[in-house]
Amino acid sequence: MCSLSNPLSPLHYPLARRDYSVVDDYHGVLVSDPYRWLENPDSEETKAFVEAEAALTDSVLAECGERERLREQITKLFDHPRYETPFKRGGKYFYFHNSGLQAQSVLYVQSDLDSEAEVLLDPNALSEDGTVALSTVSISRDGKYLAYGISLSGSDWVTIKVMRIADKMPEPDTISWVKFSSISWTHDGNGFFYGRYPAPKEGGDVDAGTETDINLNHQLCYHFLGTEQSEDVLCWKDPENPKYIFDTSVTEDGKYVTLAITEGCDPVNKLYHCDLSTLSGGLHVLKGSKDMLPFVKLVDNFEACYDVVANNDTEFTFLTNKESPRYKLVRVDLNKPEIWSDVLPEDQNDVLESAYAVNGNQLLVCYLRDVKYILQIRDLKTGQLLHNLPIDIGTVTGISGKRKDAEIFIGFTSFLTPGIIYKCNLSSEAPEMKVFREVSVPGFNRDDFHAKQVFVSSKDGTKIPMFIVSRKDIILDGSHPTLLYGYGGFNISLTPTFSVGRIVLARNLGFVFCIVNIRGGGEYGEEWHKSGSLSKKQNCFDDFIAASEFLISNGYTNSGRLCIEGGSNGGLLIAACINQRPDLFGCAIAHVGVMDMLRFHKFTIGHAWTSDYGCSDKKDEFQWLFKYSPLHNVKRPWEKSSDSSSQYPPTMLLTADHDDRVVPLHSLKLLATMQHILCTSLENSPQKNPIIARIDRKAGHGAGRPTQKMIDEAADRYGFAAKVMGVSWND
Repeated sequence: MCSLSNPLSPLHYPLARRDYSVVDDYHGVLVSDPYRWLENPDSEETKAFVEAEAALTDSVLAECGERERLREQITKLFDHPRYETPFKRGGKYFYFHNSGLQAQSVLYVQSDLDSEAEVLLDPNALSEDGTVALSTVSISRDGKYLAYGISLSGSDWVTIKVMRIADKMPEPDTISWVKFSSISWTHDGNGFFYGRYPAPKEGGDVDAGTETDINLNHQLCYHFLGTEQSEDVLCWKDPENPKYIFDTSVTEDGKYVTLAITEGCDPVNKLYHCDLSTLSGGLHVLKGSKDMLPFVKLVDNFEACYDVVANNDTEFTFLTNKESPRYKLVRVDLNKPEIWSDVLPEDQNDVLESAYAVNGNQLLVCYLRDVKYILQIRDLKTGQLLHNLPIDIGTVTGISGKRKDAEIFIGFTSFLTPGIIYKCNLSSEAPEMKVFREVSVPGFNRDDFHAKQVFVSSKDGTKIPMFIVSRKDIILDGSHPTLLYGYGGFNISLTPTFSVGRIVLARNLGFVFCIVNIRGGGEYGEEWHKSGSLSKKQNCFDDFIAASEFLISNGYTNSGRLCIEGGSNGGLLIAACINQRPDLFGCAIAHVGVMDMLRFHKFTIGHAWTSDYGCSDKKDEFQWLFKYSPLHNVKRPWEKSSDSSSQYPPTMLLTADHDDRVVPLHSLKLLATMQHILCTSLENSPQKNPIIARIDRKAGHGAGRPTQKMIDEAADRYGFAAKVMGVSWND
C-alpha cells in the first residue's frame, strides 16, 4: 500500500553485516543465509544489533501521539477484579484472583464457599518486577500439599516447589529443568509424577530461556516429598525416540497412572497404563533401581488421540478422534483391549471439545458449533442426553468438577462479556446455571457495541467464519480503521474472548475488530486442521486474504486502514500475507512469529511443529516451505507492480529475549532481511513505511507476562498502528 502521509520522520536503519559465505544446499537448491550469525543470542554482534533496533523503535514510538492515551485508557479498563474458575481439592476450594493491576494473579484458598478466603500463594512476592509467574499448580488429593511450577521471564522452563497448605510453609523440595509437564500426585500423597529434560548446558550459570538448544530426551520422573531431585525415580524414557514427550495422569480412583506419548503437535498419542496397586512396595521399589514403571501398551501408534475421561476399575472411557475428525467418546476394558465400543458417536456437524465425568455417572460435554460453545449433561454409561445447559455465544474458559461432586463451576467469556463464573448443582432435577461471580469493568458498557458472525468465501469457495465487533450503528462507508486477527494452525480454535485493548481501540479510536477462523485451526475438527497444514498451508493465507478483501468490499474499511495482527503461528501468517499481498494492508503486527521455515526445527521445541509444517530435510516438504517461508520471500513490490510507489505496509515485529518457544532469531533475521531488501540496499528506496521490531526484555512467548508488560505492549503496538494509519482519538 502507499503510505497515507508518511507521518513519521525518515528512519535510519542499523546496517547489519551480511555474511555471503553461509549457503545451504537443500536438495540441489542453494539458499543463502547471510544473517545466520543472528542465531547466536550471546554474541556481542547480535546484542549490538538488538540494542540498535530497540533504539530505533523507541524513536518511532516516541512519535506515536496516541500511545500515552492508549496506555492510560487500557490501564484504566484493566483495573478491575478478575477471577478464575474455582476448583475443589481435599474438601477445600482454590481459585486465582487479580485485584486489577497486580502483576500476577494470586492463589487463594477457603474452607467453604461462605468462609473468608486466604492468600495461599502470591507470586508477586517472588520478584520485584512481576516476571516470576506461576505456570502450573497441583494440590495433593488430601489437600495437604501444593506443588507449583514457577517460570522466570516468560521462559518455558519450570522449577517445581512444594508448600504445606495448612501453615503455608515451604518444603525444601526443588525440581529443576521441567518443561511441557503436568504435576500428577499419587493418592497416597507421597509424591508426584513430572516430566523434564536434561539441563541445557553443563556447568556455569544458565539464563534459562535465552538458549536455543534443541529439546530432546524428555523423561518421566517421580518425586518423593522431602527428598533431593537426584533421588527421583526415572519412570520412563525412550532414547531411541528422543523427540517423544511424556505426560502422565493418575486416575481419579488412584489405581492407575496413564502415560500419553506425543512426538509432534498433531492431536495423536500413544497411550500406556500402569496399575499402581500391583507394585509390591509401591514406587519405592524403583528407588535405586534401573527398572522403569511396568507400563502396559494399550495404544502403541500415532493414529489418533486418546484422552482419559473416566474409569470404572479396568473399564476406561476416552475422548478420541479415531476415525472421527470431530471426536467421539469410546470405551474399552483393559482386560479386553481388542474390543472398543462407542459411547457417544461423532456428531455430524459439531466438534466434541471436551468431556468431564461428574456427579457419579454423568458427563459434562462441551461442543463447538460454528465456533460457539454448547454445553450438555449426558449419561456416562450410555452417552444419552440428559440436560442442555444454556449458555450465551462465547467461550467456556474453565470447567471444574469431579466424579464425586454434584457441584460444578463453569467459566465463560465473550467479546462483550468480561467474565462470568457459573455454579451448577447437578443433583437437582433440572440443573440451573447460576451466576456465582461476574466480572464488572468500570467504564465499559456492552450496549455501546455490536458483535456478529459472518461467513467469507475463500479462494477455493470454502466458507470461512469471521466475528466482527464494532460500535453500534456504524455506517459502512469504507472509512473505519479495522483490526483483523488470525491464527490458523495446530488444531487451535480462536473463540470469542474479552480484550481490554481491543475494546479501547473500538471505543476511543473507532476501530472495528475482527477474528477470522481460517483453516489450520480446530474450529471444525481435524479435517479443518489438516486442510490448513503441511502442503495445504497456503489455504491459511488465502483465507486470511479473502477475509481482508471482504472487509474492504463490504464497506468496513480500506486497505490503508486495515491493520492485521497475529502471534506465533499467527505471526508467520501475518508475515506471509504481507509478502504475498503488500498492497492490501495499512499496518502489520506480527508477534513472536515462525519466520525461518527452513531451520525452525533445529531450535528448542521447533522439531515438534513439523507435524503442522513439514521439514526442509525432506525434498517435497522443502519445496512447499520454501514457497511461503517469510524469511525467503521478501520481494520489492515496486518491481512487480506498475505502481512505482508501491511498498510494504508499516510493519512491527515483536519478540522477546526469553522466548524459548519461537526463539527471537526468527524475528531478528526477518527484520534484518526486510530492512536490507526494502530499505538500506537502495539509495532512494520507495519503501518509506517503517519496518521495526519491538524486542522485549525479561519476557517470553506470552505466558506468564505481568500485567504492566501486557499494557505497555498493547499501547506500543496499537499506538504505532494509529500513527501510521492516521487514526485520531474519539473522546
